Amino acid sequence: MDLKHTALILIGYQNDYFANDGILHGALENSEQVGLILNNSMSFVKKLLPTPAQVVLTPIIFTPDYSELSEPIGILKIIKENGAFKSGQPGAETIRELRELDDEILTLPGKRGLSCFSNTELHQILQENQITDVIIAGAVTSLCIDSAGREAAELGYRVTILSDCTVARTNFEQDYYLKEIMPMYANVGSSGEIATQLGL
Repeated sequence: MDLKHTALILIGYQNDYFANDGILHGALENSEQVGLILNNSMSFVKKLLPTPAQVVLTPIIFTPDYSELSEPIGILKIIKENGAFKSGQPGAETIRELRELDDEILTLPGKRGLSCFSNTELHQILQENQITDVIIAGAVTSLCIDSAGREAAELGYRVTILSDCTVARTNFEQDYYLKEIMPMYANVGSSGEIATQLGL
């Protein structure tokens, strides 16, 4: 990977997942590890920021009446029923650690479903910046992370998933996706391993 052509995509780093009182925090079986995942993520972000690499935040936020969702199923139905990621509410806010880096991170609004490429300008921005490699971190491994990784691969990007900067609904799901699913389309490695590959 050439840092000038690399982007880190951060998905779901919002209070409803990462704060102890977040609406969906308890839905993560490995919620006690969320603090470690956050520490790993922030360490990697801070190593990357002084480089030419692009860091992109893709929050998911809905209007108060969830008018964007028509007969949602699965995770989107759970989000609506529980009032998560609602505009103007603390749970929808980006976590404090990343908000403090607002001037160094590009935030792209518009994400409404599983893939951060849908309904956002992400692909256009990556193309404009001549990005060839994307590194993906965040929540949830089997849903938004996997969806983003697959779509990025389909769009022609080389994809890397940070294994210790992602969290799934269950421990089994985390292990299964990292070991059996994601290696079929992506390079999977820890933040330390990828940092070493990048010379950070």
